[in-house]
Amino acid sequence: MIITTSPKGTEDLLPQDSYKWHYLERKFARTAALYNYKEIRVPTFEHTELFERGVGDTTDVVEKQMYTFNDKGGRSVTLRPEGTASVVRSFLQNSLYALPMPMKMYYNIACFRYENKQKGRLREFHQFGVEAFGAENPTLDAEVISLALTFLGSVGLKELSVNINSIGCPTCRKAYSEALKDYLRPHYDELCDTCKSRFERNPLRIIDCKSEQCQSIVAGAPRLLDYICEDCRSHFEAFKACLDGMRIEYTIDPGIVRGLDYYTKTVFEIISGDFTVCGGGRYDGLVEELGGKPCPAIGFGLGIERLLLRLEETGVEIPKEPPVKIYIAPLGEKAVAAAQGIVYSLRREGISADTDHMGRGLRASMKYADKLGAEYTAVLGDNEIETGEVNVKNMTTGEQTAVKLGALAGYLK
Repeated sequence: MIITTSPKGTEDLLPQDSYKWHYLERKFARTAALYNYKEIRVPTFEHTELFERGVGDTTDVVEKQMYTFNDKGGRSVTLRPEGTASVVRSFLQNSLYALPMPMKMYYNIACFRYENKQKGRLREFHQFGVEAFGAENPTLDAEVISLALTFLGSVGLKELSVNINSIGCPTCRKAYSEALKDYLRPHYDELCDTCKSRFERNPLRIIDCKSEQCQSIVAGAPRLLDYICEDCRSHFEAFKACLDGMRIEYTIDPGIVRGLDYYTKTVFEIISGDFTVCGGGRYDGLVEELGGKPCPAIGFGLGIERLLLRLEETGVEIPKEPPVKIYIAPLGEKAVAAAQGIVYSLRREGISADTDHMGRGLRASMKYADKLGAEYTAVLGDNEIETGEVNVKNMTTGEQTAVKLGALAGYLK
């Protein structure tokens, strides 16, 4: 076994790139706060049954992609493949339904799916997401989409397309499933093995199959949107009116069904180029499915790696974090100890500071300070310690200023 190579489908986040993630995380948290969404944090693994019941046992996620194992107590647990089921479990376990509605939450999580590595997709990947509970009103559907657009716009992603659809309720889908099976029956032998197994159990999943053969078959299938009931149609029309009121342009895409079984009524995707950067929808039956009282809900997931890749492709530069404020270059053993005290006191004042740990000479220290991008440098030797004063150099202008050691924090601030 090669222990110096990460497992397939995983990637390291390196120190020189972490600022990009920090930037996106801050932007998402601030956007969520604008919309009054509070952060929730859920466990990395859950009981396997949660995802089997919540996500759906005929989905690709459950059938092919979950990391499931027995723990030492013989219990089947699964690394979470998505965030919604875990948030619903927490919503029920912690009686969040007893709080004022709507209950609006956001998260920043790692997810795990066993799938082939491809452009923007990993086996361990990261998601921003929101979940909102308690409101049937389609105003919440529109708000969730507007939140995603506000965030994506704030990080510089432009030319976004919003695609929407309604996949109705269980009553609608029962009639549609029969019509879909009638259409697919003459093509049954041409379907992939997975879709053959879904034909009776959940034919709607065949529409979401990634096989080119199955995709060509379902291209001429009846549209689910043509089978939705009056209640679902009214909801969809009111939802579109809300988007119109926000002046959010959208396209109705009858092909959107999303890959998870819990969705009802509104489903949507936000597209940039050939990337689906965000997707979600309503799941009004999931709380009840997992043991709670009926409670409408809606949410979305947004892949961070895919977003970073798309930002890079479109030439968006993420601003780097501020460099270290000052680098203290010590000369001599006495100065080494004194420099440690100085940078410690500066850090306690909220000023980023660094000093030498490698026994460098003066020239090497200055080169290192330059590589760090330090805004200021100061050379500390025996004379500076005796006088209690150092020359602080502005690394941009080259200007030097004599500053008392006791006033150094004030000068830098």
